[in-house]
Amino acid sequence: MNDSGSVRVLLADDQPLVRSGLRVLMADTPDLEVVGEAANGAEAVRMSAELAPDVVVMDIRMPEMDGIEATRRLTSAGPGGVRVLILTTFDEDEHVYGALRAGASGFAVKDMALDDILAAVRVVAAGDALIAPGVTRRLIADFVAGPAPAPGRVPAITGREQEVLTLVGRGRSNSEIAQDLFITVATTKSHVARLLTKLDARDRVQLVIKAYELGLVTPPG
Repeated sequence: MNDSGSVRVLLADDQPLVRSGLRVLMADTPDLEVVGEAANGAEAVRMSAELAPDVVVMDIRMPEMDGIEATRRLTSAGPGGVRVLILTTFDEDEHVYGALRAGASGFAVKDMALDDILAAVRVVAAGDALIAPGVTRRLIADFVAGPAPAPGRVPAITGREQEVLTLVGRGRSNSEIAQDLFITVATTKSHVARLLTKLDARDRVQLVIKAYELGLVTPPG
């Protein structure tokens, strides 16, 4: 964030009208500032290094370098770097899982309400993670289509942490996890923080992926 406390945003989309619309939308929002526009993934990587945005709002299908590869390069530095919110046309894109695996902190779709898109930028900027409900279903479908993971205790985490990870994978919030396990919200947050460290996960989205990969959560049949 800059000195005024607003979130610095870089827009990456090969469609000028999309970038223009988002820029106009954010221009009327005091806490968001568009610092640049990129027409492809390569430009997004280069401009991010120059402009140091807080969040890159990234399309997936772009020329020269797609959004997945650009996201992978932007997030390769690990925690503390720029965060990526994927914003794409959901019905046309089958790369949800790849984008999240590349390190995206959120996934939103272009037909969401404008206020929801702005809220998604704020959530990602704050260090949390967000996946649109329809995208969560696509993520589950990817696991259904792939080989079934082998269930079992996850190495290096405690039984309680495994329980927390399972509930994170089911989409539970911290307060819901606390209620389910009869612990405090503060304790839940501590478990989540330790899971992020132990599993080398960037954020909550990656914990959801880990829960599926490790067989702790089973996609609905």
